[in-house]
Amino acid sequence: MSITAEFKVSYEQILDENAKLVNELPEFAKNKDKLIDLYKTMTQCRVFDSKAVTLQRTGKMGTYAGILGQEAISVAIGFMMQKDDVLCPSYREYGAFLQRGMTMSDIFSYWGGDERGSDTANPHDFPICVPIGTQCLHATGAATAFKLRQQARVAVTVIGEGGTSQGDFYEAMNVAGDWQLPVVFVVNNNQWAISVPRNAQTGAKTIAQKAIAAGFEGIQVDGNDVIAVTAAMEQALAKARDGGGPTLIEAITYRLCDHTTADDAKRYRADEEVAAAWQKEPLIRIRNYLVNEKLWDDAKEQALLKSCSEDVEKAVDEYMNREPQKATAMFDYLYETLPKAYEAQYKALEKEV
Repeated sequence: MSITAEFKVSYEQILDENAKLVNELPEFAKNKDKLIDLYKTMTQCRVFDSKAVTLQRTGKMGTYAGILGQEAISVAIGFMMQKDDVLCPSYREYGAFLQRGMTMSDIFSYWGGDERGSDTANPHDFPICVPIGTQCLHATGAATAFKLRQQARVAVTVIGEGGTSQGDFYEAMNVAGDWQLPVVFVVNNNQWAISVPRNAQTGAKTIAQKAIAAGFEGIQVDGNDVIAVTAAMEQALAKARDGGGPTLIEAITYRLCDHTTADDAKRYRADEEVAAAWQKEPLIRIRNYLVNEKLWDDAKEQALLKSCSEDVEKAVDEYMNREPQKATAMFDYLYETLPKAYEAQYKALEKEV
């Protein structure tokens, strides 16, 4: 018997759960201002997230998908992407959204529509797109255009580990590998696809190894280590931009919150499991490292929390005072030229109050 091929999946980590260096700092992380910026954005996400849950619980916003415990992944993605790159996200990438131009008020509106405590909400006021797999195909489409146009741009797509069971995910990876497209697949492996655990999703030892069948590299990274995730993104983006093809990054983290505010995770998760995950969460890890390096202290922490809270309250005020979008917006943002088949519907919606 001869062996045709062998494969390995690497696991990358810079800071362990005790905020100790276990590998050399990448070059960007030697810049203290960049590390502090990463931490500040993660903190902003957490303060925003807490407020979003409160808005939903008080009837001022619709169902909301939290990011608690997963902040490092989206912040690392946004931190390393260039302006002309394209992000095809799932629905939790708030850190990347904020770094790429969305405001917190935009995100509140994304989930809130015109609800805001009113019983006259129009379901079309802010159409919500919650992709579970299709965004990977969108990313490969964008990446194909970049390659054909010979543009040094990269498409980045994010999906949960549960979404990797979708056929769309496999189809997107297959074409990305075959055509060697400039695309980065990021899997937020937060261990739970709503109430379905990771081990019930796939028999594969890792999600990262799924890239091997598509003909490109898959790696695992500690998703609670923002330095490691940022370094992995930096390398994958540079490779794709230079014509080296796609990469799959499996970022291993844990969803400390419910799947959405319509979920109750206590029905299917053990308290001991959640408590253990809190010991590894990303904000405490990077904060402890900054404190140990004498780059951060309690006074700076309190000032940051105050600033973040003020920014969030301003965003809430803006959100609450926004004019609701017209029902025709679902056509306006979808088509450059309205198809004739929808003209009658459009005119009917224009007449609605």
